[in-house]
Amino acid sequence: MRKLDIKEIEDIALGAALLGAGGGGDPYIGKLVAMGAIKENGPVTLLEPEEVADDALIVAIAMMGAPTVLAEKAVGEKEYDTLRDMVSQFMGKEIDAVIPIEAGGVNSMLPIAACAHLGLPLVDADGMGRAFPELQMVTFTIGGINSCPMALTDEKGNSVLYKTISNKWTEELARSVTMSCGGAVSVALYPMTGKQLKQYGVKNIVTRSQKLGEAIRTVKKHTDDITPEEHFLKFSEGYKLFKGKISDVLRETRGAFNFGKVMLEGIGDYKGKEAFVEFQNENLLANVDGQILATVPDLICLVDAETFSPITTDALKYGKRVYVVGLKCFEMWRTEKGLELVGPRYFGCDTEYIPVEKRYKGGGANV
Repeated sequence: MRKLDIKEIEDIALGAALLGAGGGGDPYIGKLVAMGAIKENGPVTLLEPEEVADDALIVAIAMMGAPTVLAEKAVGEKEYDTLRDMVSQFMGKEIDAVIPIEAGGVNSMLPIAACAHLGLPLVDADGMGRAFPELQMVTFTIGGINSCPMALTDEKGNSVLYKTISNKWTEELARSVTMSCGGAVSVALYPMTGKQLKQYGVKNIVTRSQKLGEAIRTVKKHTDDITPEEHFLKFSEGYKLFKGKISDVLRETRGAFNFGKVMLEGIGDYKGKEAFVEFQNENLLANVDGQILATVPDLICLVDAETFSPITTDALKYGKRVYVVGLKCFEMWRTEKGLELVGPRYFGCDTEYIPVEKRYKGGGANV
């Protein structure tokens, strides 16, 4: 058990933005929301999963929709009250603690703001270990945990409580309402016991985000006898897939998702090479000179070539110099059930999943 105060928020937001793999929204916006809530209500208690009682009621709180919309639609405290009341009344029990559903610049921050306002602890675990675009794409689905009752509310006061036949149906129905509500809403979902969280949650995600953020912030102050690039790859456990300049960005919003492709021209050791990264909110596939070097569910991250700060898909701009880095995903995603949920073919990528470390050593694959 420890406290999350203003000074921790900065690093958590930065590290979670890296783990967001291009998605999860602008860390600056999420950070402001969390900091504002802590300034008003005080620090938030962070619990280790093992500190949670087996019969405790745990709920994930998140934003659903296109992250770019959140820049124009702020999240208010009344939404958290509505979500808590709807879930508690349906379950006939008060919520004991909250978890983030994913790692990302926004959805790592909003649960902290919710906890500060509601006076609830946050548990150091989530359901992805990264970010994914659809709400059934969590380790809890692999464990057979129902996403419902799921509460949804918007800033106007419209609210819906879902009870569906599958987590995929929850995604389908909630996505339609999200579009009607302007493309972004607040949700509370996956009510579960402490025991279920310990079995299927991705543990220590908040702590990992904080450590990554601190390392990025101080990457040029390290005392190791290595370059900042080598230091970044060491502490992130990442694989350098490409270094280049953004030559074009193609993007569109469809069905509350941000779709697109970023084109890159090689610089430095990669001069003369070309690459592209496809995304659907999060980065899906990295291709260098016709060879696939990484796909979901592994993390594909674009970071600034000077500061190593992560760049979300909605912040990609022509001329920016970046590294494309691959990170290993949580092991549960590499199982048969995990790949059914979040493998490359689910997203329309015409390739089988090959772990990033194998593609990297083999120089890529065309199949």
